[in-house]
Amino acid sequence: MIKVLNLYAGIGGNRKLWTDVDVVAVENDCRIASWYEQQFKEDKVIIGDAHQYLLEHYNNFDFIWSSPPCQTHSSFRHNICVKLRGTKPEYPDMRLYQEIIFLKHHFKGKWAVENVNPYYEELMPAQKMQRHLFWTNFPIAKKEFEKDKLREAQVPDLQYKYGLYIGGSNIKNKRQVLRNCVLPELGLHIFKCAFDDEGKE
Repeated sequence: MIKVLNLYAGIGGNRKLWTDVDVVAVENDCRIASWYEQQFKEDKVIIGDAHQYLLEHYNNFDFIWSSPPCQTHSSFRHNICVKLRGTKPEYPDMRLYQEIIFLKHHFKGKWAVENVNPYYEELMPAQKMQRHLFWTNFPIAKKEFEKDKLREAQVPDLQYKYGLYIGGSNIKNKRQVLRNCVLPELGLHIFKCAFDDEGKE
């Protein structure tokens, strides 16, 4: 069984279709973590700082997936919120690049760091899949996925798309939480590519 660390786990879109895995999921929002724990009962869920957890426990896993906070990198936030709506700009959250560098030089297993298309030219080359950028230590096979229509999509649409139903939960800002998800089929594709299984079925 593959030992997996799922950082900034959210509601588990990326993890939904993984099988034969022993997962530790780290999420700092207790409402989201509680919902995740109910859905993925076999996973160990830790409420805490994913960035620090990675530093202290990376050697215990075969595969690490990390989705650091993306808002300060987002081209949508920069072009729409900052430029058009006057939202105050912020420094980009550099945990993204800290984790890429750390994993590249210290972790012996397979790893994937996911984020959004940034408003600047990414500082390190990435592989683009669907609406995401991925930094990995393995190649990702090309595959087409349905395009997201996130600007128009509302909570019921997003829940149906991802197969993750959070309507009855006490999670705040449900639409944003769902918009942050990785399509489960894409999460499975990345996982299979990490272990050279994609296309062998």
